[in-house]
Amino acid sequence: MKRLAILGSTGSIGQSTLSIVEQFPDRYQVATLAAGRNLDEAFAQAVRWRPRLVSLATEELAGQLSARLEQAGITGIDVVYGTAGTVACATWPDADFVVSAIVGVAGLEATHAAILAGKPIGLANKECMVAAGEILTVAARLHNVPILPIDSEHNAVHQCLRVGQHAEVKTIWLTASGGPFRQLPLDQFASITPEQALKHPTWVMGRRITIDSATMLNKGLEVIEACRLFDVPPSQVKVTVHPQSTVHSLVEYVDGSILAQISVTDMRLPILYALAYPERPVSTLTFDLAALRHLDFEPPDFERFPCLRLSFEAARKGGAHCIALNAADEVAVEAFLARRIPFMGIPRTIEKVLASTPEAHPATIAEVLAADQQARQTAHALLA
Repeated sequence: MKRLAILGSTGSIGQSTLSIVEQFPDRYQVATLAAGRNLDEAFAQAVRWRPRLVSLATEELAGQLSARLEQAGITGIDVVYGTAGTVACATWPDADFVVSAIVGVAGLEATHAAILAGKPIGLANKECMVAAGEILTVAARLHNVPILPIDSEHNAVHQCLRVGQHAEVKTIWLTASGGPFRQLPLDQFASITPEQALKHPTWVMGRRITIDSATMLNKGLEVIEACRLFDVPPSQVKVTVHPQSTVHSLVEYVDGSILAQISVTDMRLPILYALAYPERPVSTLTFDLAALRHLDFEPPDFERFPCLRLSFEAARKGGAHCIALNAADEVAVEAFLARRIPFMGIPRTIEKVLASTPEAHPATIAEVLAADQQARQTAHALLA
């Protein structure tokens, strides 16, 4: 029985993880939940799964959850809050595996603490690896902690890499759907609305990641994450636009062989892979081979998607530039969703923040968070 600490339990990845627990009750059990601000869902999850510990974003929300649990006659669940509460969930002694699915750098400290505590990580939070991958991967090697990617693309790469040696890898190919604007004329980009950008052709995701997919900044973050997860330079990671989204990623080996991972577009499959690794449990997540009758691959258009170009530039510089890329994007996406800037204002904001970011490589999580805050302040100042 593997006992799980789920960070970001009320989000899409967290809920999909809980559906896996429900499907495999003999394999998995919920130990702790970090639920953020969704009080109603946190209460429902606490009632259903009876974790030992639940964390919410604020003291006020934690108090409300405690009161509701008491009213319902439910005991044995401790309720905590804030960053310290999330860290407590991630490092709970009885937890055997941590699913890191909190969006943004909010989950960074808890993920780092879990690694230091020797907990295997199922990573669905690419921002952690983008901002602090240089620190997290060193800590993971030092403490012999596996970091298993839950992102569908990196999970696919992880599967393809199981058949070869690191020195035999020539290129890691990350596939991208191209988002909703792959074929939209460039002269119409100025009038793109939040509603249009939130209609992803393949995946149902959170608001920020959906906008990032529309700008292809999300794929840029994945390039940086791939460099750090698989210990390769940016020159060995390439992006190909694959609208069907049936091939999740490919690995090209030095002998010319190319291995592809193909599966249903359902996040439960990479979650199950990470939870069960190195086993492969029987599941109902089957794939219809008829979907392979037509597959398209094409190079990305850097003029149409400047965020991808900026991501490769940040990947080559590393350190503070990767932190600034993620932070500036988060601020810019919020501004776009609030209709304060146009769609192409997102890459313009990121480029200006990167131009003002000095080259540096933070050595601690505190330094990473300080660099993140500095980049956010710069982005807010530019938008003001």
